[in-house]
Amino acid sequence: MHLKELSLINYRNYIKLELKFSSNLIVFSGRNAQGKTNILESIFLLSTGRSHRTPRDRELIRWGEKESAIRSLVEKREGSSLIEVMLSLKDKKKININSMTAQRLGELMGHINSVLFSPEDLKLVKGSPTERRRFMDMEISQVKPKYFYSLQQYNRLLNHRNNLLKEINGNSNLKKTLPIWDEQIAKVGTYIIIQRLTFINNLGKIAKEIHNEISLGKEELNVTYNPSINFSSYDASGIMEDYLKILEQNHEEDIKKGRTEKGCHRDDLSISINGMDVKTFGSQGQQRTTVLSLKLSEIEMMYKQTGEYPLLLLDDVMSELDKYRQSKLLSYFNKVQTFMTMTDYSDLPNDINSNMEIYEVFGGKVAKI
Repeated sequence: MHLKELSLINYRNYIKLELKFSSNLIVFSGRNAQGKTNILESIFLLSTGRSHRTPRDRELIRWGEKESAIRSLVEKREGSSLIEVMLSLKDKKKININSMTAQRLGELMGHINSVLFSPEDLKLVKGSPTERRRFMDMEISQVKPKYFYSLQQYNRLLNHRNNLLKEINGNSNLKKTLPIWDEQIAKVGTYIIIQRLTFINNLGKIAKEIHNEISLGKEELNVTYNPSINFSSYDASGIMEDYLKILEQNHEEDIKKGRTEKGCHRDDLSISINGMDVKTFGSQGQQRTTVLSLKLSEIEMMYKQTGEYPLLLLDDVMSELDKYRQSKLLSYFNKVQTFMTMTDYSDLPNDINSNMEIYEVFGGKVAKI
């Protein structure tokens, strides 16, 4: 997978930007707050339909403008695709795929796969369960649009059930309708859990191998799925049965609190090195190595599932890694098209063995060096 062209109109601090790429490694160099990350953000937006920095699309539109457009031409094994995302202060986001308007956001998934690695990714280890669920959901959605739609459906059902729980406090007769929502939530939630479980089992095996190599065999990384419901078995019927049982058992507690306490919206990941929890006991170096292992595992997972490597987006991460960890990233540059930001391109490692393009970014202007 190669991104051949990128065009930004009234996006963040760019009035108009048109770039064409022919290399495997593209470097954007410049001081902070000049617009380097905005370029990577736009590529991630074309990949997932969303920014990784804000849930509010209006923040992506250049100040004082009413609309913004992001366009790209990507080349894959089966041919080229033109992907366009149009943002507006008045209307909903519009997505065009090969000049055809997408009816749902999920139609975008899979056209441009990407893996983003930034210093903020330490939240995968140090942050809340929300960060780790987002990590799972984003990666699975890119290769399985059905999963993305199931997440949307689950969140709608969960909102309906939570609203009902609040209403029951004022009208106890509504309690008899709870089983209807329980069954729907358990059905969709079971599919989500199975997909997450499969993803983490496969990712964990790859991450363990990569981490073992990076740590020179001194550390064993384990990543396991940690659902909020204890299941007696991990087949679909068993999960569904236990899911329904827990929801029913928690009726009184859920009504009291006005929210659904158990379910896949409360799931988490357990990440450990040599049996010790990385979040609590891991050093900063171990936490960074863990995140690097997970990100490199994402790349390999997507390749195994799609037959093509995703785009790799590196937002100012080289300075966060020591020389040895940098070398692990370097090994991917020849097979994965990589877009990298850094403050000074002269800090690039000398042993980069890849065709490369370097751009200087200053105040929303981009010039090829």
